[in-house]
Amino acid sequence: MAQSVGIKDVARAAGVSVGTVSNVINRPDTVAAETRARVLSAIDRLGYVRSESARQLRAGRSRIMGLLVLDMGNPFFVDVARGAERAARRSGVGVMVCNSAESVGEEAEYLSLFAEQRVRGVLLTPADATGRNIDSFRRHGIPFVLVDRVSEGTTECSVSVDDVAGGALAVRHLVDAGHRSIAYVSGPPGFNQVRDRRTGALDALAEAGLGPEHLRELPTERLDVAAGRDAGARLLGLADRPTAVFCANDLLALGVLQAMYAAGVNVPDDLAIVGYDDIEFAAAAAVPLTSVRQPAVTMGALAAEMLLEETEEDGSGHEHRRVVLQPELVVRRSSLSAR
Repeated sequence: MAQSVGIKDVARAAGVSVGTVSNVINRPDTVAAETRARVLSAIDRLGYVRSESARQLRAGRSRIMGLLVLDMGNPFFVDVARGAERAARRSGVGVMVCNSAESVGEEAEYLSLFAEQRVRGVLLTPADATGRNIDSFRRHGIPFVLVDRVSEGTTECSVSVDDVAGGALAVRHLVDAGHRSIAYVSGPPGFNQVRDRRTGALDALAEAGLGPEHLRELPTERLDVAAGRDAGARLLGLADRPTAVFCANDLLALGVLQAMYAAGVNVPDDLAIVGYDDIEFAAAAAVPLTSVRQPAVTMGALAAEMLLEETEEDGSGHEHRRVVLQPELVVRRSSLSAR
């Protein structure tokens, strides 16, 4: 197995000191042109690559931030990562993206990895509703920002969307269209986002003088298309099937749409569907999907900017803050039935 080339090898090949090689790499203007050319030639010939991690440890500040999301299979989190990466890159910082896959155990392992790598900070969408993983990670003293989650009970920064308002937007739209029996395909009940969207849905019903019995909840173990198809099958089996469905995210909604299509149920005439997130596939579905849009790219960028501000060399002026963005309803054909 080939050994890596070190700075001593470059110095030996160029006939200079290790300090001179270091100056060529870090302060080239301080080295004579002829010597600099000789060192650069040796670097090129030997294929030397400096150890960025070692440099960062000596400097005490990493140029890598971690991003841990619930599901990289969900385009919503891809957009969050895109926003974070753009903001970080402007400051010369890279982003290490990891996927907890909605697993508390995997989340804990990745947080331990971030601590071992001494990352600059972490952007985190928690999978652990108890907060134990966050409490354990906090002991390392590494700054973090919560993404798509309100920082309730913590002092750290957070960037989220008003999911109560989003749930109300979705169900108010369905009620205004004449629906009085609505299903909520909700996902795992442990997630704050799922609970908040349900709260908003019930608020919209109450505004219309309708009680909670007008919202039938169909929980799922995951927030993906397969779980949506399973919820759709359960929906089809109901004797008193609701006339509309609000789903906690677009992947669930697309799964419900697939189940209805396979069963010959017309969307939206027989069943109206509203999703959440407004991912790219929502507009491209066989029946374009009405959805509550979250500004995912903006969310990722704001979170990264707050983390960068906190971790600047002079971050003494940083104040933790909670940013709550507003959702927007995007109406398409999946909910436009004539009732």
